[in-house]
Amino acid sequence: MLLAQKRNDSDRRLRQAGRLADIFRILQRIQSRGRWNAKALAEELECTERTVYRYLKVLEFAGVPFYFDSGTESYKVRDDFKFPVVNLTEDEVLGQALSTAISKAPGLNIGSGSAPATRKLAAASSEIVQQVIYDAARLIEVFDLKLADHSKHEEAIRTAQFALLQGKRVTGIYQSPYEPKSAKLVIHPYRICLIKQAWYVIGHMSGETEPKTFRLARFRTLRSLDAVANVPEDFDLRGYFGNAWAVYRGDQSYDIELRFTADSAGIVQETTWHHTQKAKTHKDGTVTLSFTVDGLSEIIHWILSWSGRVRVQKPDELKVLYIKTLEDAVQMNSETGPL
Repeated sequence: MLLAQKRNDSDRRLRQAGRLADIFRILQRIQSRGRWNAKALAEELECTERTVYRYLKVLEFAGVPFYFDSGTESYKVRDDFKFPVVNLTEDEVLGQALSTAISKAPGLNIGSGSAPATRKLAAASSEIVQQVIYDAARLIEVFDLKLADHSKHEEAIRTAQFALLQGKRVTGIYQSPYEPKSAKLVIHPYRICLIKQAWYVIGHMSGETEPKTFRLARFRTLRSLDAVANVPEDFDLRGYFGNAWAVYRGDQSYDIELRFTADSAGIVQETTWHHTQKAKTHKDGTVTLSFTVDGLSEIIHWILSWSGRVRVQKPDELKVLYIKTLEDAVQMNSETGPL
């Protein structure tokens, strides 16, 4: 009963937000140079003229000085009217501009980002705020994050986002690199998250109860369903991933110690690689990084990128895996012919 009430409250808030969005759309239209009467607004919003009149009444109550221009037979807003804006500090404006720059970076550009909000903020702000936004857009750039290319999957990501907000299930064709054939899935989505290099949706498949991790770029198709998603109220994303190095949590937990050479000690400590990371610097300039990680299949690839500058101190299972992987690499590159 409590869960049903929460869903009803969520649906009610979504409907309220939708009505508010339509009211703002009407305001934007009648502030423009177009000719917008009740009929044109109703066609634009795909609603009845009666609904348009009701929304116009809301704008009237809000103090928006609009009027009906008989010459153009359209609604207009007084030229000197501007919506009051939040009195932002330069730091807050810079933060908004920075988020715009970040959301334009390849891999993070999964939607319109904050650019439209920044443009609206600039249009309704003082010259000082406009100058800060302009300078930030010109001087701040984000390059080469080495994230997965989601440019071909924006629709799938947007579908998952709205389904999650609306509490709906999704269905689509999923191609896992670990399976020979693609499969049609119905998923109850819990969360969407960016981990390491890609966006993932977390949820359970219909007919199952345990949540799984699905890489959004691997959906060939994805659409929302009318059916309500069953999402546990107590689901905790951090608890779900535990101490996984990235997205795949192994069955066994390992205490890992890696000793890095003196010439790489400073570089390796510049980044927090894992939330359990601890560092101990030695007199000879070397540094030991320690982690608690669930599973070894992901961290081994990271360790290999430091080959020649790292020694696996513990556990023995990781040391054996590291040496075996290096031996395989040497053998592969010593041979000729096809792989």
